[in-house]
Amino acid sequence: MVLQDHFHPPLSLGRHWHSFHNAWATYIASDLNSKLPEDYFAEINVQFKIKPIIQTVEINIFNTEAGVVLAGAIELVSPANKDRASHRKAFVSKCETLLRQGIGLVIVDVVTERKANLHDELLNRITEGTSNLGAPERLQLYATSYRVIERSGQPSIDIWQEKINVGDTLPTVPFWLRGNNCLPLELDNIYKRTCQEQRIYAGSA
Repeated sequence: MVLQDHFHPPLSLGRHWHSFHNAWATYIASDLNSKLPEDYFAEINVQFKIKPIIQTVEINIFNTEAGVVLAGAIELVSPANKDRASHRKAFVSKCETLLRQGIGLVIVDVVTERKANLHDELLNRITEGTSNLGAPERLQLYATSYRVIERSGQPSIDIWQEKINVGDTLPTVPFWLRGNNCLPLELDNIYKRTCQEQRIYAGSA
């Protein structure tokens, strides 16, 4: 199953994005729980605000060796995260806080109805506008993985970014957890499973 456009006809006429969004997060957490070390677990966190309408869907990875400690987060971008400056600022602030705490992060954006690039805004925030690490082209859809690591006693961020296109298969990206454990985040396989379970097929209406 290649990536479908969930925000325009024909698919948007017959399927609800919020249902797919939640299901996708659930299957990502399930896949990670089958791969994580014994002292880790994944769970989804879904938050819905009425005024203005904002749905936040994320998958959090926790380490239980010394209490329940957040080790990684996957943010599945929603249209509301991109639709106005205040929402983008809130999303970027949350991601910045995670990175400054040394927590591994992946952002996945398949939202075709909004043009903002949250990865670029996050880079501008954490580098105070001095970064030249952005992609050579401004990507609308992408999966980006961030690894926080120390080099010469200074915090640094390694970044892996994969371009996503409607009609193409989704990439596998590294998911670095705090403490340097790394898992493959196999977006394509999990997306296929979600589509099958939601009865979404190529060209669905």
